[in-house]
Parts: sequence; structure tokens; C-alpha cells
Amino acid sequence: MSFSILKQIGDAQKKKAVVDVRSGDTVKVTQKIKEGGKFRLQTFEGVVIRVDRKESHTARIVVRKVTSGVGVEKSYLIHSPLVEKIEVTKRSKVRRNNLTYLRERSGKSARLAAKDFDRAAVNNVEVKEVEVVEAAEEPAEEKVEA
Repeated sequence: MSFSILKQIGDAQKKKAVVDVRSGDTVKVTQKIKEGGKFRLQTFEGVVIRVDRKESHTARIVVRKVTSGVGVEKSYLIHSPLVEKIEVTKRSKVRRNNLTYLRERSGKSARLAAKDFDRAAVNNVEVKEVEVVEAAEEPAEEKVEA
């Protein structure tokens, strides 16, 4: 199989609209959970400590939160059909993509400096229209001046 065919298949799996998520963002991820024959929605709120392959159909974020003194990390595929919604609630100033150093820190040393951002604009996701170029040949009209 050629790479172009694999790229077409991968692009077909991508969601049309995705929130711009960066490392250091505090996000709420709403995920579908299947229990028996029913689906329910579950939210997970935490800090994004890693963003992988942002432009790919296998784009992934790792979200970390501390619950009852225990650190919990979850990895989400952004383009997965089980991920219902990602909402950025806070944006922080960070200087690197991989924030794994937060695992060893607790309390005040684990805080990130907040940064001002337009929350409504970031979370308002516009559907990207894929332009299909059709090779339609139309006869050119010629104007003849007398």
C-alpha cells in the first residue's frame, strides 16, 4: 500500500472540528462510557501534560489530575468517536511540551502560572470544510466587439 492511500484513510477518520489543546491547559474531557447496552457521559478535568502528533489522525493528549492525594493520568485520542467534547477551562504559561516533571511535584510547586486567553474563541470550534476541486471544463465565452 502506498503512503497516499494510508493518508487518505487516516484523514477520513479525523473529526472535522477539534479544539486547539496545548500543554499546560486545564481541560474538561467528556467521554462516552459503555455500560451494558447503554452509553453514559463521564467528564475528566485535569492538566494536559503532553500533546502528541497534533496534526495526525492519531493525535493524543495526556491529562493528569490529583484525586485524594493520588495522581491519575488518562490518555485520550482526540479524534476518537468516544471522545465527545474537549473544553479548555484555563491556559497556563509553560516552556516545554512534555510536563512530566509535575508527577514529582505537589502543592505549590506543582502550580502553573495562568495566562490570559479568550476562552469563548478557543472553545468555539468551527467545522473545517474540505474543499473538493472538481475538474469541470466549461466553454469559455468570448466577447467580440464590433
